[in-house]
Amino acid sequence: MRVKLPFADAWLVHDPAAIKHVLVDNPANYRKDPIQRRILAVGLGDGLLSVEGERWDIQRRTLAPLFARRTVIGLTAAMLSAGRGLVERWRALAPGEVIDVAAEMTLLTLNVLALTIFSDGLSSDIDEFRLAMNTYFATIGRIGALDLFGVPDVVPRPGRKRLKQAMGYFEGVIDQIIAARRRRLGFSQRPGPAADLLTLLLRALDPSTGRPMSRAEVRSNILTFLSAGHETTANTLAWSLFLLLLSQSPEWKGKVRREADREFGGPHEGLVDRLVVTRAVIEEALRLYPPIAALSRSAEQADQVGPDVLPRRALAVISPYVLHRHRTLWERADEFDPTRFLPEPKARITRYAYLPFGAGPRTCIGASFALQEATLVLAIIVQHFDLKLAPGAKVWPQQKITLRPANGLPMLIAPR
Repeated sequence: MRVKLPFADAWLVHDPAAIKHVLVDNPANYRKDPIQRRILAVGLGDGLLSVEGERWDIQRRTLAPLFARRTVIGLTAAMLSAGRGLVERWRALAPGEVIDVAAEMTLLTLNVLALTIFSDGLSSDIDEFRLAMNTYFATIGRIGALDLFGVPDVVPRPGRKRLKQAMGYFEGVIDQIIAARRRRLGFSQRPGPAADLLTLLLRALDPSTGRPMSRAEVRSNILTFLSAGHETTANTLAWSLFLLLLSQSPEWKGKVRREADREFGGPHEGLVDRLVVTRAVIEEALRLYPPIAALSRSAEQADQVGPDVLPRRALAVISPYVLHRHRTLWERADEFDPTRFLPEPKARITRYAYLPFGAGPRTCIGASFALQEATLVLAIIVQHFDLKLAPGAKVWPQQKITLRPANGLPMLIAPR
């Protein structure tokens, strides 16, 4: 479907075959559009999320081993530790206290990243870091007329000063941690640092050239992991809890709880693979509330997509939010039904009808990390607590870089 926008022509692409063409068969012709690049360039300009062309190829090759299945499974203990910390904090709450579960999930996922990236801990107070991250997300998502019409960055934007302050804070903290870790890695006679993501990142070499990443690339990718990783997974958990704990879903809450009781009593090895029901709940939440609600690409050259020819510089927009609720692709498209993602039914889902992490060369490199984290944390929460939406709470999605609950997720929490 063609849509005329003030600054460009856009084609909304929601046919699986056309999506495959744009993202998989001809990705070189479809680059991130100028507005996306302008937004992401602030602080992430040297990271995997922002770079294009040969720089992207090099970084993707270099970073791929950090998110291999074996590496991610090795981070299970850190994820469980963050989950147990949440349990202790919630058990200390006063009876009947209402908390914003969406905000709690952002804190938890930031804790997970702090434990998995920086096993020595942040050299800064984690609440201060979280507040700076909130400032970053609140500011980076604003798109004004100056951005739409390509006005140079030297022209001041509202909120840009706050954004620069947040970026300066992040860069200082991350550079300090990198310098300390490099010093430790340089002293071979001392016990080696834990093989967290920071150490793996500093040791990572491009398999084709043997080249390590520059300090700017390391910093940008750490910030990419922190910003993209914690915000998207936090929203996934918030929406999962919202869907799972509504009054119409007691059956699924019981299934997740029984699975958690059974599997957490066994060995940690292979734990996440045994949480089949919990994983299905997470994937169904990702269907209904995908953290990245829309992907957009700018055509480098004119290209035939389905029945239409997209002209040069046209926008191809793929919205997982629309795609995942499309009634020609999904039965009972608006219903919460995790059965869809149990092994047998999942195998029948139309390819490219489900894109919570994108597709093609630029599919999210951290997808397995996010799914493992969300599955473990959701199982821990449901195993230990009963949650209920606070009286009068109105929950509605808001698109602001990621798809989040507009007014948070106020809930009453009681220990099981």
